[in-house]
Amino acid sequence: MYNELFTFGGITIYTYGFLIAIGVGLGYIIVRKRGKNLGMDVDVLDDLALWLFGFGFLGSKILYWITIIDQVIAHPVILLDFMNGYVVYGGILGGILGGYLFCRRRKINFLAYFDLIIPSVALAQSIGRLGCFFAGCCYGSVTTSPIGVIFPANSLAPAGVSVIPTQLFSSAFDLLLFFVLLFFAKRKKADGEVAALYLILYSVGRFIIEFFRGDLIRGSVGALSTSQFISIFVFILGIVLFVGCRKFKKNSSN
Repeated sequence: MYNELFTFGGITIYTYGFLIAIGVGLGYIIVRKRGKNLGMDVDVLDDLALWLFGFGFLGSKILYWITIIDQVIAHPVILLDFMNGYVVYGGILGGILGGYLFCRRRKINFLAYFDLIIPSVALAQSIGRLGCFFAGCCYGSVTTSPIGVIFPANSLAPAGVSVIPTQLFSSAFDLLLFFVLLFFAKRKKADGEVAALYLILYSVGRFIIEFFRGDLIRGSVGALSTSQFISIFVFILGIVLFVGCRKFKKNSSN
């Protein structure tokens, strides 16, 4: 795969980081456009983005450290490595916390902005997963099926072994989720329902895809991978949020 996109002036641009930047940038453009169409205050988005990225980054690192806690205790210097080791779920949960704190501080409707931003999160994840494919991380289990992909020696995946391209499955699922959320956003009955639907559908999709992952560094909780274990609680949270938002809207209308 093409892990290194190009080198200019001694600086190497990696495909993984480049695609993440493309996903975030495109998602942000869509958020601003949708926000304007909905008559929302888009001037707060720049500051909100900083909180989302900051808390998302910390969340993804903290959850990663938790999954390798034994290594962290043995070699605390790992905590100083900010270039490697991130967990998507940590980024999602951290971003949600950061967004909530920001909206509470600015006294704006958190659930409305949550709904506005979350479809673009799915889009950014879709494009970011393509970066995973080029880098070879987040690879699948060894397979003899025709869909298997063999990564080269400079990849993060095991070289010369046919594995399931779970990165592409995740990318396709996240892209489909993006369009489903946009479709539902036009038909929601209460603020927070789009975000809740994301939590429900993403957790289900992630739980299923995890069965085909082969990178054991992700850690496990009993028979489940760490992400599958978290998915259960995220799914429950999504259900509670969806039902709660709709019930609150109904009661406030009476």
